[in-house]
Amino acid sequence: MRWLLLLSSLLSVSAFAANPVVKIETSEGNIVIELNQDKAPNTVANFLGYVEDGFYDGTIFHRVISNFMVQGGGFDTHHKKKDTKAPIKNEADNGLSNVRGSIAMARTGDPHSATAQFFINVVDNRMLDHTSPTTQGWGYVVFGKVIEGMDVVDKIRGATTNTGSLMGYPARDVPVKDIVMTKVTVVKPAAKP
Repeated sequence: MRWLLLLSSLLSVSAFAANPVVKIETSEGNIVIELNQDKAPNTVANFLGYVEDGFYDGTIFHRVISNFMVQGGGFDTHHKKKDTKAPIKNEADNGLSNVRGSIAMARTGDPHSATAQFFINVVDNRMLDHTSPTTQGWGYVVFGKVIEGMDVVDKIRGATTNTGSLMGYPARDVPVKDIVMTKVTVVKPAAKP
């Protein structure tokens, strides 16, 4: 009986620690991502806000570098940049690493400039990890990992790219054929304490 009570209490604790899960339906197949709200609470809340607003539906993976990462979440199928919310504080000092299959926020040279764009690491990119709270050392915040569909990510990483156009300006590493995120949804919300 004591074992059953112990098992019951362990199960209830793990239920409260459950992370949200998001499905990205793409023109190449589905990718399922588990978000790490404990390590990157503000980044996860920001990402989920965009998901719940339908922001990512109809956006493209606009930057694909086969030995590095696939990036999306900022441009529509007309290669026009979407309007975003205010940038968020960088949480890259959370101990998570930019390893293969991890999802991280894209940003400009300003460490605290991430809005909606994200990337999935297709190889280990530990050089993107936080090393110090300086402009050069902030790194790129990892906030989750692919738990299903890494084969789809690998298919995307194999896309033919060229110098394309984003917002009417030349851009490198743009897939020749659009890779569209048709629908992005929360398939498992975070457990409520």
